[in-house]
Amino acid sequence: MRIGEAAAATGTTPRALRFYEQRGLLPPPVRTASGQREYGPAEIERVRVIRELLGLGLTVEDLRSCADRLYLLSENPGRRCGSVEAGAVEAGSVEAGAVEAGSVEAGAVEAGAPASGVVGRRLAALDAEIGRLTGIRENLARRASGND
Repeated sequence: MRIGEAAAATGTTPRALRFYEQRGLLPPPVRTASGQREYGPAEIERVRVIRELLGLGLTVEDLRSCADRLYLLSENPGRRCGSVEAGAVEAGSVEAGAVEAGSVEAGAVEAGAPASGVVGRRLAALDAEIGRLTGIRENLARRASGND
């Protein structure tokens, strides 16, 4: 399918598909004789995985660090987002250095599971931002109530 059809099938835009390709999240697609991009089922599933991981709070840069292993999630979308080793997203018990991305569909990170690598760093960044925003909120509330 062409880029417009692929974008519609994945709930995104042609511009986003070109961006994912440019950033290394999506390998360059096969091209027709006239130079148009052609996407197959594997590419469509990979874009769905990318969009789901981005929706979970990972960044494009997070995904770039493990782009060579995103196919593991495309092949087995039932994996859980759990511990991640050495900056990779470990897909279940596939292999060390891959992404463990269990129930990506559910958008869950296993509660209490130790997380390192991509997922662990993103969780730590989110926790730090939550702490920073909580502090700002407390200061503002204190000043607004005149208890400063």
